Amino acid sequence: MQPINQLAQQLERLASSEHCLFMLSDLRAVLPVHSQTAFKTLVSRAEKKGLLKRVCRGVYLYPKVAYAEGLLLFHTAARLRADNFNYLSLESVLSDAGVISQIPMNWITVMSSGRTNTISCGDFGTIEFVHTQRRPESIHSKLVYDFRCRMWRASVELAITDMKITHRNMDLIDWDAVHELV
Repeated sequence: MQPINQLAQQLERLASSEHCLFMLSDLRAVLPVHSQTAFKTLVSRAEKKGLLKRVCRGVYLYPKVAYAEGLLLFHTAARLRADNFNYLSLESVLSDAGVISQIPMNWITVMSSGRTNTISCGDFGTIEFVHTQRRPESIHSKLVYDFRCRMWRASVELAITDMKITHRNMDLIDWDAVHELV
């Protein structure tokens, strides 16, 4: 069987609406016998044929399954930094809470024990990782796990604190809304 057909068959078997994002290492595990060069060529060919859609470097979407488009950036962030402590915070949390009204569309802000980095996900949007030295045990009472996003989410109080610590622009914050929520 042709490698592209093998990949298509395996993706059809593995993918679901809950699992539609694949790291290169996931794809490599499906076809381990191919050389690195042949594997890269195969992924490129799969992308050109529409079997896979590149979200960002190293992350691919299998678009043939129904997936939650509005959650794709969150799921991508969770996969990219799975080895780090991460939580949604800053403008993303404050915007969701109605405390700020202006945040770029398709842009999420994530506090991370990993390095600060902004990752473009093309048409899907942008993920901004902001480094934190905080330990989970020091802020666990101000976090809640968001199962839809597959990430921890800061409370409004913690997001405000993160905004101050990271020297973000505080001008767009509706302080009356903050006082109602905190």
